[in-house]
Amino acid sequence: MSFQTYSSYVDSGASWLGHIPSHWRPARLRTVFDIRKRIAGVEGYEVLSITQRGIKVRDTESNDGQLAASYANYQIVEPGDFAMNHMDLLTGWVDRSRQLGVTSPDYRVFAIRSDAEVSPAFALYLLQNGYTQKVFFAFGQGSSHLGRWRLPTDGFLNFIAPLPPLAEQATIATFLDRETAKIDALVEQQRRLIELLKEKRQAVISHAVTKGLDPTVPMKDSGVEWLGNVPKYWKVARLKWAVQSIEQGWSPQCEASRAEGPEEWGVLKVGCVNGGIFRPEENKALPRELNPMPELALQRGDILVSRANTRELVGSAALVPQDYSHLMLCDKLYRLRANEAIALPDFLALYLQSNIAREAFELAATGASASMVNIGQGTVMNLVITLPSLSEQQAIIDFIHSMQQRADALVRASETAIHFLGERRAALISAAVTGRIDVRSPFGRQAEAA
Repeated sequence: MSFQTYSSYVDSGASWLGHIPSHWRPARLRTVFDIRKRIAGVEGYEVLSITQRGIKVRDTESNDGQLAASYANYQIVEPGDFAMNHMDLLTGWVDRSRQLGVTSPDYRVFAIRSDAEVSPAFALYLLQNGYTQKVFFAFGQGSSHLGRWRLPTDGFLNFIAPLPPLAEQATIATFLDRETAKIDALVEQQRRLIELLKEKRQAVISHAVTKGLDPTVPMKDSGVEWLGNVPKYWKVARLKWAVQSIEQGWSPQCEASRAEGPEEWGVLKVGCVNGGIFRPEENKALPRELNPMPELALQRGDILVSRANTRELVGSAALVPQDYSHLMLCDKLYRLRANEAIALPDFLALYLQSNIAREAFELAATGASASMVNIGQGTVMNLVITLPSLSEQQAIIDFIHSMQQRADALVRASETAIHFLGERRAALISAAVTGRIDVRSPFGRQAEAA
């Protein structure tokens, strides 16, 4: 889709903005918004969080994230107010609230002035563009490398924004609502495709490691209700029969940053196994004053299983593909080492990623809340597994890896499409709210001239 530009432009006086359509005006935000700071003084309000997906009601009953001792000192947000996380211009956001609630007193809450001719919908697109295009970042202060790059009050109030006539603001907002909805629908299609590919991957793994690759092979009752029939010549056993050892690691107080370079010691984070793929970058640097434990360093063929995690992720498993001589096991992970005379490490790792194993671990997990549950060594070691011959295990491994390569290629293509659609969405909003394109009807120019 291509758009015309406006017929004439003038200098806005703002370096970030440049020229704007000649019938638009530059306006400092102090003439557009009133900052409101109204402390609730009492409990009982919904607690609102400002996320990159908008303003959300926070679940204060769970233990997720940081919780305040009292919300009475939080500030009130009324329906129609704008709320802005101006404390972090890299990952913060701004949104317009649809409900009454309270939010952190550190955030900025403001509303359109009664004497300002400003469309709330246009204003929201304009403000959010300040984050997506990192416009506000240039006016920030603080320590960006620590995630504390904020937009001070004076910088906010003196920020120069482009303002079309009120009717044109509404036209631009309506146009952006329509076009971004189309883009969002395409993004959702790609995300759904990724989910379907992941579901298919799980189904293929689960079928292959419990039923094999030959649909004509004779079957037998496994003797385990939830496992059902398995190929006639396969063994059914406990996992402990197929492994040499199980151990968990060490989690000292570590630096926030991850280990840099091959000679710096790091300690794995539990998320290194999420999704069934080992991610060595998910680690924290071991402080130099602490002595490492080389016996906890990772070796090729180690099978890692998350011992403590959310209910959806506990029991996640991944295979370590190579030696990591300076990367240590943490205490939220179990390390299994296969008895390779009975089971190949790759096969065991795939079995642990199957729906059968996932459901068993979720059912056995215990804990005070869904945000952190645990599974014991006994739960892992007593898991019922299927064991084909070593040659058939290898055939299953090769088949699944081939399937995964094809699925991964499709996932990458969808992720690339999502990335470019996101860029297209942000560029379209930026061009429309700054006057780089004219999105009015063909009759708009005649109305302007009149």
